[in-house]
Amino acid sequence: MPADVPGGPVAPDEANGPGEPEPGLVPAEPAHGLAPGGGIRPGGGAPGAGGVPGSSDVPGAGGVPGTDFAASGGSQGGPEPAADGAAGNGQGNGGEQGAGPGAGAAAAPTRKAARAGRNLPAALGVGLGLGAVALVTLLTVKATFLLIIGAAVGIALWELSRAVAARGIRLPAIPVVVGGAAAVVLAYWRGERALLACFAVTVIAVMAWRLPSGAVGYLRDVAAGVFVLAYLPLMASFVALMLAAPDGERRTLVFLVLAVCSDVGGYAVGSLIGRHPMAPAISPKKTWEGFGGSAFACVVAGAITLPTMLHGAAWQGLLLGAAALAAATLGDLSESMIKRDLEIKDMGTVLPGHGGLMDRIDSLLVTAPVAWLLLTVFVPLPR
Repeated sequence: MPADVPGGPVAPDEANGPGEPEPGLVPAEPAHGLAPGGGIRPGGGAPGAGGVPGSSDVPGAGGVPGTDFAASGGSQGGPEPAADGAAGNGQGNGGEQGAGPGAGAAAAPTRKAARAGRNLPAALGVGLGLGAVALVTLLTVKATFLLIIGAAVGIALWELSRAVAARGIRLPAIPVVVGGAAAVVLAYWRGERALLACFAVTVIAVMAWRLPSGAVGYLRDVAAGVFVLAYLPLMASFVALMLAAPDGERRTLVFLVLAVCSDVGGYAVGSLIGRHPMAPAISPKKTWEGFGGSAFACVVAGAITLPTMLHGAAWQGLLLGAAALAAATLGDLSESMIKRDLEIKDMGTVLPGHGGLMDRIDSLLVTAPVAWLLLTVFVPLPR
């Protein structure tokens, strides 16, 4: 979402729009301590000189060669035009401003470029293309939508496994992939109890798979495997549960509309008038104005889609929209925190204008079980 830039507009955040990179990645700096923008590298200068007192480079930066990482909320030197402010002026996430030579004339065009975020035409094209594929599968043979779920979870799992491997975590990928695929399929054809049993059996398989590799890091790797299993296939299985209902294509479409409205509403409002950071320690570009845009779009979409598509009440649609908003925001913030912990900007680059697929489905994953539960309560299935 947008971050405050003194005296100028701000850049849209990933939750307010398509794929804004997570700040915090700082290019490698010369050994003498001077940052490229003319300030002092973090931990190497006095307050007000482009650095943050007491901050330092994080040792062992996750196996990413040639990069230094600034502490959360610190100054971000380095020539990234769309990161947090004008290039070369030492403007950082926390608002520290150095005295680099580019702090004058270069500021206005840089902020103008940052306002648009990533490649907007590419992002719109990818988004419209994915939406068209989803609509075609849902409105023809709805079971084919499982292929989209499987592909999305598989690519996101690949991105996440690469990210954690850079921190020395050996993810038991084989049992997670096999068990996760089985969980999605069983959720669609056999329901919740089969899903729960499959999840439990896959956890056992993860524990067994890691045994031959020795005791060092066993708990860490098994915990990572169970987390990824719950975060990706288990969450996605609730979309399959929605899809399995007699009116499953409409339930799934309501869920997708709410998730899209959260992103689009936040992006539109946040990129235009976003000024007040919502969670600067996690995602400095996320603003309360963008959150308000997401809230408006979600509750309106819920109040319209639930009565028209599933014959629910308007007040139920309002509650569904509010719950989807909270879940989508939590999902986005949680993925931002994961990226900060792993010290990366994006999970991948497979989607032009968006970044990694994991960066796009983070809110969908957390929203899926919430939407399934409320839709089951508000619009019960016939017995």
